[in-house]
Amino acid sequence: MSEDVRLVAWVRGRVQGVGFRWFTRAKALEIGGLSGFALNVADGRVQVVAEGSRERCDGLLDWLQDGDTPGHVDGVTEIWDTPRGGYDGFAIR
Repeated sequence: MSEDVRLVAWVRGRVQGVGFRWFTRAKALEIGGLSGFALNVADGRVQVVAEGSRERCDGLLDWLQDGDTPGHVDGVTEIWDTPRGGYDGFAIR
């Protein structure tokens, strides 16, 4: 059984104003078993917080880094942590 984790990722590039948060939520729902959110940051990045199994969070991270995302991703910085809970599904903020 896989232990749950928390992924916090900051995606940089042309990721605002292109539907990136919506597609990120759709991908998280497609993967299943993830909760969290996608949020535009004032500096032009998108912050993605996802909690769930390591395998599922890795799948979302792989998509953020190399998937068929809208816009253009220049890079992703991620931090792994223990889950904090408190999310109701996967939201766009």
